[in-house]
Amino acid sequence: MQANRRHPEEQEEKRATRRTVAVIVISATATVIFLLMALAYPDIYLERVFYTSLTISLVYLFFFIVESLTIRRIRDERERYSFRRTVSILKLVVIAVILLRVWIDTNYIFVAYGIVGAGIAVALQDLFKNFVGGILIIISRTYQIGDRIEISETMGDVIDIGILETKLLEIHARDVKGDQATGRIAVVPNGAVLSSRVFNYTMDHTFVWDEISIPITYGSDWRRAVSLFLDIVRQETAATAGQAEQEIERIGERYYLPKRDVEPSVYLTLTDNWITFDIRYVTDVRRKRATKDDLSRKLLDAIEATDGIAIATENIIVYDGGPFKDA
Repeated sequence: MQANRRHPEEQEEKRATRRTVAVIVISATATVIFLLMALAYPDIYLERVFYTSLTISLVYLFFFIVESLTIRRIRDERERYSFRRTVSILKLVVIAVILLRVWIDTNYIFVAYGIVGAGIAVALQDLFKNFVGGILIIISRTYQIGDRIEISETMGDVIDIGILETKLLEIHARDVKGDQATGRIAVVPNGAVLSSRVFNYTMDHTFVWDEISIPITYGSDWRRAVSLFLDIVRQETAATAGQAEQEIERIGERYYLPKRDVEPSVYLTLTDNWITFDIRYVTDVRRKRATKDDLSRKLLDAIEATDGIAIATENIIVYDGGPFKDA
């Protein structure tokens, strides 16, 4: 299984390497050609084109060497992906800064930088905002590939982090409930991290708290119901609760996090018609719906097999305008 997961990753790395080598070879060849042309026909524009191709080939070669030496030491796939994205962003920035110096006269270079910067800030403010957001995501690790997040009212699993946008496999849309994939790819601008709240469900742990509400009649033995429900939920979520407790201890080493009780609990609410039992428990974030379904089935079976506990229902009488007879 691990080998199968690694295969696409290795293929993508090979394709990226071939693209980089192709750029280096093409730019290096162009550098030699324009150098010979500039020597044979001295011209300022030929020199600038020569320096442009030289810059591209040297910058690509430098970052190719850095990436090749560093990527081998990174074992985690998500870390490798984030590192390559960071390198690609830095590569473009360095090339842009150097080419401005090549094509703009020295006396006006700082003015040019200012004018270009102001123009970009005004005309391409959304693009610039998304670019800065992309750098912030990679550097601060707001989220990484594989994380389940909610941003700009969109929830999903992160499948790609680009320079300008993030792609999510959408979860929990209007037509699909229960935190399950819809099959749609949601594209979220990276600038959203600067203006929207980001909820990361898997940044430092893999669990969330969930609840099941059950209405029980007032005539039922509520004490017995509490004991019955707790026994079932404890048994079914014991492994997840143990894992959650370990993760909370680990998180406490990095953040200020008061002790949290991961044991299942039952809270009662008195209503006009019944007693509401809110059963709270921890579950794996990616098995939230499956866990709720499994617990609901076992709780229903237990209620049906136990005397003295009954689920309450609400009866509605629809009046059609005819004579009304009291039941």
